[in-house]
Amino acid sequence: MKQVDQPSAAALSEHIRSLLPNSWLPAIYCNQILKLRTRAYHFGRLPRNAGVEIQHTLLGVELKVGRRRFLCPDLATARYLSVFARAGCEDVAVPYDITQISTLADALESSWQRMLLLVEHEIPNAALRTRTRGLLVAKLRSEISTAGAGREIPEFKQNTRQRRSS
Repeated sequence: MKQVDQPSAAALSEHIRSLLPNSWLPAIYCNQILKLRTRAYHFGRLPRNAGVEIQHTLLGVELKVGRRRFLCPDLATARYLSVFARAGCEDVAVPYDITQISTLADALESSWQRMLLLVEHEIPNAALRTRTRGLLVAKLRSEISTAGAGREIPEFKQNTRQRRSS
């Protein structure tokens, strides 16, 4: 009986990555988010495989990652940050314009879910699926870390003087 060679987890992760050209999460981060005026957000060291949960409390909306809680100004920001917390990113850029966060959070959540669904659909073996998913998340985390978290404080345009034509 001839043994059929299974593709490696690295090859499968590259295949799945190739199926997500414009909806790859780091591509959305670099092409849409970092082009905006942003501020840096620091999670710090996050525990591995920690549960990520959005909680509504009396103080507002909180993002709970493992045992740590991060206060968020609104639900859209919590949704936005939850995607990066699931990936284990330590530093990310958050758009300064709050009207854009909700649509970006939708795009990021869709990208994350699409990646996980492709892993489930393309790979029949559970152990290989787990290794491939781990490689994809590590690659995603690495690309976001390489892209950077933007400025610590957003840049404000100081040109407020009105000119009069004479």
